[in-house]
Amino acid sequence: MFTSLTNPSERLLDPMERISEVLFGLIMVLTVTCSFSAAEADRRQVRDMLLASVGCNLAWGSIDAVFYLLSRFSERGRGILALRALRKAANLKEAKAVLCAFLPPLLASALTPTEFDLMHQRLNELPEPPSRPQLNRDDWLAACGVFLLVFLSIFPVVIPFLFVSDAKLALRISNGIAILMLFISGYAFGRHAGRRPWLTGIAMVIIGSVLVGITIGAGG
Repeated sequence: MFTSLTNPSERLLDPMERISEVLFGLIMVLTVTCSFSAAEADRRQVRDMLLASVGCNLAWGSIDAVFYLLSRFSERGRGILALRALRKAANLKEAKAVLCAFLPPLLASALTPTEFDLMHQRLNELPEPPSRPQLNRDDWLAACGVFLLVFLSIFPVVIPFLFVSDAKLALRISNGIAILMLFISGYAFGRHAGRRPWLTGIAMVIIGSVLVGITIGAGG
């Protein structure tokens, strides 16, 4: 939070964020393709389904990008307020309370009073923060990345409908690709979360399928 005020070179999207965006896009497009009746479909209905898939992910990619920018804006604002509160702290006890409010609980519990004092001094040495939060170039680039991850994640799933004339076969291939992508995303998620990748991959396939079923059942 504090480093985002002074470090413009921080990574745009961390691996967990990238995986989450891909999963989000996959679930969106699966909601459309799994509600598609391949048995009775003609080429016009296939085209309509493809347009619905693209439109759905265009909309949700845009919404997700906007919410990412709002989140960054809020984070910067909280960082500015925290730094100001820290500099107004009358003693180490007040400074520690401010820091504990913004640090992960596990990290805060492991720090000694000397380490809190050192952190307090280092933060006081930071340049004066801006008067109000601002979005920078990296934030806008990251928002574009969020949009592209959600939007581009649909293409492996819809490609079979572009090249396979049999709608039933295309749907089966599409579902197979979607299951594989869910597994790969879950595998990567498990690696970064410190869980067993294979089990997490299988769990992600199950969770993704359940979420798609709930969305379709609810009329989504």
